[in-house]
Amino acid sequence: MSQLPHQFEAQLAHIRDALLLMASLAGRNLAHAMQALTERDDNLADSVEAEDASIDRLEISVDEMVINYMATHAPVARDCRFMLAASKISSNLERVGDQATTIARRVRDLNKEPMLKAVVDLPTMAQLAEQMLRESITAFIDQKPEIVPGIIGRDQQVDEINRRAIREMTREMASEPTTISRALCVLVIAKAIERIADHAKNIAEEVFYLYRAEDIRHERSLRESVAASDLRVV
Repeated sequence: MSQLPHQFEAQLAHIRDALLLMASLAGRNLAHAMQALTERDDNLADSVEAEDASIDRLEISVDEMVINYMATHAPVARDCRFMLAASKISSNLERVGDQATTIARRVRDLNKEPMLKAVVDLPTMAQLAEQMLRESITAFIDQKPEIVPGIIGRDQQVDEINRRAIREMTREMASEPTTISRALCVLVIAKAIERIADHAKNIAEEVFYLYRAEDIRHERSLRESVAASDLRVV
């Protein structure tokens, strides 16, 4: 009988490890996609798209482990929350990988033409999104729901940079129609980064639910308190 709890904990550890690996791969793909953008490196962009399959396989593996655990155990409420959170975190990480692939594809399109003169701060935007992703996983692994509000706050910053990108690219296309295809690629990349930040925020909210048993996805009070914090766009 003493081996059963150890066996259960080992299964939970396998799920945690798989999610940690997924997050590492997704974060790396985002970093490589942005490096491909700044260095105009088609080969690096190709590698991002190729490596997305690893993230997809891990998502399937996590789902299988979650289903197996739920089917073979009588989990208590805490374990049920963990399994629900694990499944949703896995799904969000898979979508982060998809968005990194979207960035890589648009990078290849941009590399076929001269660089735009207009400057959109995509690297800062991506850095914020990557930080949100990293801290969301830290909150999950280290059981730190208290850092979730700060993660949500950074999503506000990413959204603002995305709005700037829309304004800048709209002006660019209006003033110089020959840049339309390139400007649209930039907007797709900005939107992909914005979606990555959204997925990181979703993970953070799942972590809060896991450890505090409180669903904050639609809590206006928390979002207002974050928006009123001293976090600023730089």
